[in-house]
Amino acid sequence: MRKRLSEAQKDAMRAKDKPRLSTLRLINAAIKDRDIAARSEANPDGVSGAEILSILAKMIKQRQDSATAYEEAGRIELGEGERAEIKVIEEFLPKQLSEIEVEEAIKSAIAEVGATSIRDMGKIMGVLKSNYTGQMDFGKTGAVIKAMLA
Repeated sequence: MRKRLSEAQKDAMRAKDKPRLSTLRLINAAIKDRDIAARSEANPDGVSGAEILSILAKMIKQRQDSATAYEEAGRIELGEGERAEIKVIEEFLPKQLSEIEVEEAIKSAIAEVGATSIRDMGKIMGVLKSNYTGQMDFGKTGAVIKAMLA
């Protein structure tokens, strides 16, 4: 993942694609920031691939919130800029699961932890996050889990 990001950044520099380059630099800066924090916690290798996916997912969520806020305030051009950044970040995430695949993953996680009520939701989310980080929207997943357990 780090190599892909580095190569994409070099390609954006060569192509003089300033918006893409800016987004890739933000991604690399966020990863380096997390690396520094991990090293101070006695983890010399920095963050793992799963943590990088988590960073990217968080960045997308932040930009979605910002784009919505800008558009509600009538600042369409700023909202479009945020959405353009989202597209660049999404290139480095694994393919998103379809609704059917998400439901199957949830059913599998429910069976794995033996969940019977909403109280088991944390266990289910833990299994899903460990297996499907970056492949599903966990905000929407919570509602599906609640519906299945109700």
